[in-house]
Amino acid sequence: MSVDVAVIGAGIVGAACARSLASRGLSVAIIDRSAAAAGTSSHCEGNLLVSDKAAGPELDLARHSLALWPALAEQLADELGPDMPAVEFEPKGGLVVTTTEAGARPLIDFAQQQRDAQVDARVVSVAQALQHEPWLNPEITAAVHYPEDCQIQPTIATEALLASARRHGAQTYYHQEVVSLLRDAQGHAAGVRTTREDIHAGAVIVAAGPWSGDLASRLGAPVPVLPRRGTVLVTSRMPHRIFHKVYDGDYFGATQSADAALQTAAVVESSQAGTVLIGSSREQVGFDESLRVDVYAEMARKALRVFPFLSGASIMRSYGGFRPYVPDHLPIVGEDPRVPGLHHASGHEGAGIGLSVATAELLTALIGGGTPRSPLGEIDPSPFAVRRSSLAPHLKEAA
Repeated sequence: MSVDVAVIGAGIVGAACARSLASRGLSVAIIDRSAAAAGTSSHCEGNLLVSDKAAGPELDLARHSLALWPALAEQLADELGPDMPAVEFEPKGGLVVTTTEAGARPLIDFAQQQRDAQVDARVVSVAQALQHEPWLNPEITAAVHYPEDCQIQPTIATEALLASARRHGAQTYYHQEVVSLLRDAQGHAAGVRTTREDIHAGAVIVAAGPWSGDLASRLGAPVPVLPRRGTVLVTSRMPHRIFHKVYDGDYFGATQSADAALQTAAVVESSQAGTVLIGSSREQVGFDESLRVDVYAEMARKALRVFPFLSGASIMRSYGGFRPYVPDHLPIVGEDPRVPGLHHASGHEGAGIGLSVATAELLTALIGGGTPRSPLGEIDPSPFAVRRSSLAPHLKEAA
């Protein structure tokens, strides 16, 4: 078996890369040790956010991705037809609030920094916030409205991207684990060996989410991608009372922290099914999946500070997952100079759903030639390179 590109990982980042490459005429193999969207992509809320990112490369990439998503959602619907459920692309907007006097000024200052970076961040009064969200706690002290924030159904979106990739000729190889990298006489990547077969390829992409660190080490090019656990609570269905993605100002600090200890923030939104999703938590505990009641309780307490009416809600279930964490909080996207032909597309932490399509544009251009672009213009790949200075202290040499 021989293809132009082997993509390791059938989550949304791998799926987006596979579709982008296949739609441009490259032959693609998608390999996963489990099944489609079996990992992080089916254990998250499906956020497409700019509101939680400070000015810098990640925000730039998020803006490019948001510019790509509306047309992509329409393309997938037209291409796949009614047999594929809608990806539920919803430009619902976001509302970030704080419930303390001390948190008000930092939230407003942060919004100004984002406006300077071309984000539509609108400071609103408490009365205006209550117009956006009538069930919000009227005791909030500050609020910022982000009209650009969106949401999709992440599992369906991943499956739709994979289905589109297959329509363009990509082949899927599920329940096959990659055990080693095939190399040519010069030591360049030349494919992968799985538990079933060898798949020869001119380029190999590691897009295995939080498992990318272990996998990259196995392939001889270690990168510092580690699992960071997160948990979501899901209520039973109720009348629709939450109309945006709403979270407190602590959320940004939690996403950017390097602390391994538990961090929580209130992140609340409704799904199209009528449930309410309540997050969020972050902690570095390896791949430990054990139940943590104290985490659930802390998340619930913080959610009630934002939406007191949830005190009468019933929690139907909870689910957890692992986000691919990188110490400098930027994804790793591009060719690995230590092993030419081996590419990385991981380390997006909690932003992988939103950043997936811009990541795919970057890799497609790097592999197939051309300039990565979105409706906003060119996408700069340099901040996400393996050899960037902020990653250097954490990078080991190739084996």
